[in-house]
Amino acid sequence: MKYIVLLGDGMADCQLDDHGGKTPLQISRTPCMDYLAGYGTLGMAFTIPEGFDPGSDVANMCVLGYDPKLHYTGRAPIEAVSMGVSLQPGDIAFRCNLVSLAGRDTDAVMDDYSAGHITTAEAHRFIAALKSELDSKTCALYPGISYRHLMVWKNADEHIKTNAPHDITGRAIEPYLPEGPGSARIREAMFRSRQLLANHPLNRERLAQGKKPVSSIWLWGQGTAVKLPSFREKYGLSGSVISAVDLIKGLGISAGLHSIDVPGATGYLDTNYAGKVAAALGALGQQDFVYLHVEAPDEAGHKGSFSEKIQAIEDFDAKIVQPVVEALRTAGEPFRILLLPDHPTPLCLKTHSSDPVPFILYDSTHAPAWPLRQSYCEPDARAAGLIIKDGWTLMDRFITGT
Repeated sequence: MKYIVLLGDGMADCQLDDHGGKTPLQISRTPCMDYLAGYGTLGMAFTIPEGFDPGSDVANMCVLGYDPKLHYTGRAPIEAVSMGVSLQPGDIAFRCNLVSLAGRDTDAVMDDYSAGHITTAEAHRFIAALKSELDSKTCALYPGISYRHLMVWKNADEHIKTNAPHDITGRAIEPYLPEGPGSARIREAMFRSRQLLANHPLNRERLAQGKKPVSSIWLWGQGTAVKLPSFREKYGLSGSVISAVDLIKGLGISAGLHSIDVPGATGYLDTNYAGKVAAALGALGQQDFVYLHVEAPDEAGHKGSFSEKIQAIEDFDAKIVQPVVEALRTAGEPFRILLLPDHPTPLCLKTHSSDPVPFILYDSTHAPAWPLRQSYCEPDARAAGLIIKDGWTLMDRFITGT
């Protein structure tokens, strides 16, 4: 038996009043996901345990089969694993976004949490300049992908209150700056970055090209080193993880899965879908389990872009789900598919919510003779009546087939 998780980050949404009360999943053309829903088991799962913020870190840990109440230490330390940054006792890792701010000083507003989805090449030029000024005996910057980077502090307080920049788009930043004991030096690094970036020559180039400037770093998602029992120990399976983002790669590596880097995987609408599919199928030829993650629907949700979210969902169906299903059928070996988002990213909120997500469990050996009259969308998944309250148990159901 082969097992593959197909995860469209943030696909789930709310009913849209200006589109007949339908959700983006209902509006999108998704024939392959609808097929799997008709011939599989449809339901809803809570992937954000009570008391946790609705982040991709917590949600994907849950989907992968790990209870966040037992294993979660923060977002940044998971990304550190993917980036090869080893956290020592006393080290606190912070996620470091490159962001665009509008306005000045205390009146500054979070204009774009991704600096216009800055390219990795340009981002590395900014990080290199910041490292030369901000790195010290107590902190160090590490370059990542696009706007996503890392800063590690020695003997920082992990209980500092921070806020994700994608949660405050369009809002004044002052109420959301780091707070609590030990936050002064974190704030200072952020303010210092604004001074250093203000006259960076690449920002002048970006402005001349009509791009958004990189105004500041934004530190958040801090925590200590993460430790997970291996996926093989839990489920007796070897496997791989495929994603454009360090968060998902780090989770997979922490679970003992092999992380496959796909050239051209961007975490956006222009990602290399065909490359991801080829990598997943190649891995399944050698292993039993693959976790294939696509970021684009989440990014569209954060932008509040209806057209981009529809495109991201339809691309996920046509460029990921369909070729995977067709290839697995052709191979002839029994297979199971778990298809779902990690969390909703409603267009009206431009950030994540803790609502349950619709999932499909499909088993090629147990498909009914006739499809059920249901499609892959939130209303049909709710109507199916299967509710998984502890989302981290969904993986058990998927692997065991019970």
